[in-house]
Amino acid sequence: MPRDELEITPKLLLSAYAAGVFPMAEHRDGVTRWVDPHRRGVIPLDRLHISRSLARRARRGGFEVRVDTAFAAVVDACADRAETWINDEIRDLYAELAGMNAAHSVEIWQEGALVGGLYGVRLGGAFFGESMFSAIPDASKLALVWLVARLRAGGFTLLDTQFVTDHLTRMGAEEISRTAYRKRLAHALVQQADFHALPDGLSADDILARARA
Repeated sequence: MPRDELEITPKLLLSAYAAGVFPMAEHRDGVTRWVDPHRRGVIPLDRLHISRSLARRARRGGFEVRVDTAFAAVVDACADRAETWINDEIRDLYAELAGMNAAHSVEIWQEGALVGGLYGVRLGGAFFGESMFSAIPDASKLALVWLVARLRAGGFTLLDTQFVTDHLTRMGAEEISRTAYRKRLAHALVQQADFHALPDGLSADDILARARA
């Protein structure tokens, strides 16, 4: 729906997520429209696939994982590609949600530089993953592992990826019908969940154990 038909506010945006709808722009300078796919991507939180090579990369270290320290920078990095659905309106709306503690970023840092991460929206026991990026190999995968560990620790029941890509499929994503998705969403929205329940200072082995089934 174009902006001039109905102003999108943070409150309206959260209501849309609760109804199973999310916004996208056709391109960087395009109008924001509501999307309600017939098929929806999810990662079951008890079925995240962590390859041996990714587990070795996590244990090797040399990176730092932070949460909510550079939300706007993560969104900008996700939008920094030839084709993007993140326009200025969407960027500003999610920044407002982050200020309301309703959107979060998981960030991968290396030698003081932001090299990967993801961001998304949370409502009840649902986390709606919006986008991710990698400036070095495996950075977005590491962010996803740390996210799932955090969601499992906090009692979340739904990780929505919107769509399914080859990258996400290799990590355990699956495609379900709109009807099945809305049933899972309804269950998740009434759950009590805590995005900040994951203890600080956990080792990579601890994170891997918490992220796996």
